[in-house]
Amino acid sequence: MAITADHIRSTLHGYLDEHPDEKPALAPVLGLLDDGADLASRKEFRGHATAGAILARPDGRILHIHHLALDRWLLPGGHLEAQDDTLLEAALRELTEETGIPADAVTAVADRPVHIDVHPIPANDTKGEPDHQHIDFRFLFRTTADVHQLQTEEVTDAAWRDAETITDERLRRRVAAALR
Repeated sequence: MAITADHIRSTLHGYLDEHPDEKPALAPVLGLLDDGADLASRKEFRGHATAGAILARPDGRILHIHHLALDRWLLPGGHLEAQDDTLLEAALRELTEETGIPADAVTAVADRPVHIDVHPIPANDTKGEPDHQHIDFRFLFRTTADVHQLQTEEVTDAAWRDAETITDERLRRRVAAALR
């Protein structure tokens, strides 16, 4: 069963209950849901949900991947698929696809996102996609495993980096607090 608007809405409300200071920034996402936007569809170019994974080792280092299309170091994650039942499951699926780390070697820190980020994505003429927004539901996981087989269609490299290298300050603080 695919991820529903109700699941996205309840995840968003649960997150905002924990982080009420983010309500103004995420109000447009609630507005899209109120307007009937299918945020689970990557064809919704006003904004669609993606699922991200922050994967921590016992020493606190965080897995980063080098994204082929964007030519940037990022945290693992990507678009939702029809087989995903929850945003958490989507984040775990993306993590395992991109890194080859088995799902049973990964533990979710919580069932709620540690961060929700809305950011612009440039147009991709090859895919016929205009500029659009990603609403990235980011979940924190732990592991003792290492990267196995990279998804070379999307990922060119992987590296474990200090948590201080996370560029988003709010996410960096939350990850550090959760890992204490």
